[in-house]
Amino acid sequence: MAEILQRDGTWTFDGDRLRLTPGRDKNVSLLRKTLGELSVPLGALAGISFEQGKKSGRLRLRLRDGCDPLLQATGGRLGDFDDPYQLSVESDRYGVAEYFTDEIRHALLLDQVPTDAVDSYLLPGPAVPLSVSAGDGTASFDGGHVRLEWNWKTEDAKAAAGARTLALPDIAAVEWHPSVGLENGHLRFTVRNAPTKAPPKYDPNAVELWGFKKDPLMALVAAAVQARLPHPAAPAPKRPAPTPPDRQTAEEDHDALLRRLRELGDLHRSGVLTDEEFTLAKQAVLKRL
Repeated sequence: MAEILQRDGTWTFDGDRLRLTPGRDKNVSLLRKTLGELSVPLGALAGISFEQGKKSGRLRLRLRDGCDPLLQATGGRLGDFDDPYQLSVESDRYGVAEYFTDEIRHALLLDQVPTDAVDSYLLPGPAVPLSVSAGDGTASFDGGHVRLEWNWKTEDAKAAAGARTLALPDIAAVEWHPSVGLENGHLRFTVRNAPTKAPPKYDPNAVELWGFKKDPLMALVAAAVQARLPHPAAPAPKRPAPTPPDRQTAEEDHDALLRRLRELGDLHRSGVLTDEEFTLAKQAVLKRL
């Protein structure tokens, strides 16, 4: 077993999976503390690197594309401070970090773990129920429904519509964007059959974020929902093959048409049908044979 303990957190590798435990230091991000310990299977890894600096270094895990709902929902927009797959390493522990890196690389090589993208999640996402208040509202998720509630800072028209409850089957997509510079961020849910281009400030299916401390926690709500949506890379369900016609039914229909021809012949011979009427009726039946 390989292990590295730092104020930023503890990483442990037992040969099959890594356990990433955030530290309790005041400089550890709120998102990482709230997310808690992560258990990452070896098969979810695409690689590991260790970067040395003068005062501190950094371990970085690279996960296979599509394996983690948190990374899927945030789309690479999590900063280094909030990224749970990075660990700050003090300079006196560089030797341990290098040994840890070598152990992971050897295991990846020995198990021949591929580095390509996956079409199903290999990590479960944040635990539910989950509720976060930030920006102009509160987003809660219980595993089946998302509830959006507004606060006194919400735009009037958006608040007037009242709280929103979205059933998971009605949600087509979810995305989280942090605020950058003067541009606000958001947590937005795309609802099936109800597309909108409204800015998050006015969108009743979005929480607007203004760059405060709890904003990254909205990414956990996004990840919990993302984990329960169909994987974007999952193969499309196969259409069922057309059902072949029932042989017995086809034979019964054929016999019925033959009986009809005989009936028409009898009617023609008895004088009920004229020659012209018999010819037209017979042609109609023959077309169906």
